[in-house]
Amino acid sequence: MDQNAVLDIAMQALLLAAKLSAPLLITSLVVGFAISVFQSITQIQEVTLSFVPKAIAVAIALLVCGHWMITEAVDFTHALFRLLPQLLGSS
Repeated sequence: MDQNAVLDIAMQALLLAAKLSAPLLITSLVVGFAISVFQSITQIQEVTLSFVPKAIAVAIALLVCGHWMITEAVDFTHALFRLLPQLLGSS
């Protein structure tokens, strides 16, 4: 296995991690920003007001995107297993 193959696999893994985490992070960001604006307008500084809606929104996003996320991770793993004989044979 050469250095380019390792770097390519690492780059694909990092891109997959970014792609899989994006729906949850963007959901949390949008809900957190909306609640922050609401708290600024009403001057309510309650900690649970920001945490509970974000947790619920992320759980809903996970329910919506969960199947796609698992499918992407399994496809990446299958691609790595298919690539394994070529990587080991080239050493």
